[in-house]
Amino acid sequence: MSGLSRSAAIVGIGATDFSKDSGRSELRLAAEAVTAALADAGLSPADVDGLTTFTMDTNTQAAVARATGIPSLKFFSNIPFGGGAAAATVQHAAMAVATGIADVVVAYRAFNERSGNRFGQFATHLATGNPSSSGVDNAFSYTHGLGTPAAQVAMVARRYMHVYGARSEDFGRVAVADRKHAAVNPAAHFYGKPITLEEHQASRWIAEPLHLLDCCQETDGGVAIVITSAERAKDLPNKPALIAGAAQGSGADQYVMTSYYRDGMTGLPEMGLVGDQLWAQSGLRPEDMQGGILYDHFTPFVLMQLEELGFCGRGEAKDFIADGAIEIGGRLPLNTHGGQLGEAYIHGMNGIAEGVRQIRGTSVNQVQGLENIVVTAGTGVPTSGLVLTAN
Repeated sequence: MSGLSRSAAIVGIGATDFSKDSGRSELRLAAEAVTAALADAGLSPADVDGLTTFTMDTNTQAAVARATGIPSLKFFSNIPFGGGAAAATVQHAAMAVATGIADVVVAYRAFNERSGNRFGQFATHLATGNPSSSGVDNAFSYTHGLGTPAAQVAMVARRYMHVYGARSEDFGRVAVADRKHAAVNPAAHFYGKPITLEEHQASRWIAEPLHLLDCCQETDGGVAIVITSAERAKDLPNKPALIAGAAQGSGADQYVMTSYYRDGMTGLPEMGLVGDQLWAQSGLRPEDMQGGILYDHFTPFVLMQLEELGFCGRGEAKDFIADGAIEIGGRLPLNTHGGQLGEAYIHGMNGIAEGVRQIRGTSVNQVQGLENIVVTAGTGVPTSGLVLTAN
């Protein structure tokens, strides 16, 4: 196990409401989430000396500190690669705490992603802006119309189907499970709105083989996570979620959403790299997990993550999930908050919060006897992951 393992813990979680039109600035959303997370942790702004977020977040650490009353900062960082940054914000915070650089660090993400900048739209700035490595990387795909995340993921999903015999219905089972969990979560956009596999199959195509119900939401909102030392966590009001493992990964021949030049194009090697680190750091294995929060911006990548993390063999995820294994009561319940398909799309940060609730025993879909849970960040991009534990 690494020196980082179990030296830091998540002690507070906070969120705004999740909506399609928040009516507030992104800075206000960030401040609301951070304030709520500190209240949950039993800490004040004066206790905080570190802030970490995504490079894509519009709210600087200095601005969030001013807005929330945090007096000064000894640590701040920004993590790139969109949703791939989610678990890495906690990793950076844990490293700062474990090395004594900071005492209390808050990771946050806030945006108006539905009413403002919609990430699901064709990103013309990458093709027409100033020359950059991202523009060069996308030069071969944008010219063929692959300018949206759904279109880019559809290419990989189609190859996966061809090689392993997966079907659209297999992807649909992920959506059905997520929406089943969201249906009993009052914070979820799709609260009270489960779907059937038949409804998934009948939903319109977005980029074949992806149906509408294979694609995550666009959401306005914010989430914040409070991290401190495992020792200090003992004196705080909530049961701590110990960080047993925290890792980042960028694989060979890595692009952002368009890693089409690898030999196989049927997996997510960067997630395999993250998984290897998580199991080595934590001293735990896939069979020790009682649940998972797997980044679900598109359903096919959930199947691939199960394989990369070692829960099943290559091409076997379709069989692994076929009997309700990923629903409450199954052998590996996933995305018990409803995921980004059912609850909200906050770039994976709401998934980390759900992992904490599972460790605390306070989830609306609580997995009985859960002690360990794996949480992943964005897929198709350089990414990150966590193993959270009660012990």
